[in-house]
Amino acid sequence: MDPAGLLLFSSALFIAAASPGPGIAAIVGRVLGRGPKEAVAFSVGVALGDVVWLTFAILGLAALAQAFHEVFLVIKYAGAAYLLYIAYKIWTAPALARDVAANARPEHPAKLLFGGLALTLGNPKTIVFYLALLPTILDLTRITLLGYAELVAATVSVLGVVFAVYIVLAARARQLFTTPKAIRILNRTTGALLAGAAAAVASR
Repeated sequence: MDPAGLLLFSSALFIAAASPGPGIAAIVGRVLGRGPKEAVAFSVGVALGDVVWLTFAILGLAALAQAFHEVFLVIKYAGAAYLLYIAYKIWTAPALARDVAANARPEHPAKLLFGGLALTLGNPKTIVFYLALLPTILDLTRITLLGYAELVAATVSVLGVVFAVYIVLAARARQLFTTPKAIRILNRTTGALLAGAAAAVASR
């Protein structure tokens, strides 16, 4: 597709993705609470949700999305409930040393991926970007199969960069908390952050 249009889309997506929202809050919360390893699969799920909404927008399925409004409501509340569950687990986690906490039983990657996917499919910020703002940036009626592939590649690349930066920064911040008291504060802060992300998704 037109390089200028692809650059415009990538720039707009970068600004939207980098601005804090439920997705970023959830990713940062996971890193602070459990470390960066589990955040990768969760971030893949979040990015996959963006690709789903991008596909809906290009295929002109906004009306279909409205028709299945109840389905997306279920997905939205499922994602919010998942975040609340993780928030509770981290809030109530014992203030263990980081080397002990690192050996805690990890969540299955598929569960993390579907958690991230559910969060994005119900995230109002993402929905507004693809179904409302994207048509003002690109002429979606002229997107070819190659253009769609380029947009998907741009989406994954931009989100990969944004998520990687947040994961690295959160992982470094996590290393500053070493004493039981500091870890307890971190757990409570992380739990509150995730609960806030869940509320933001469920209330819109």
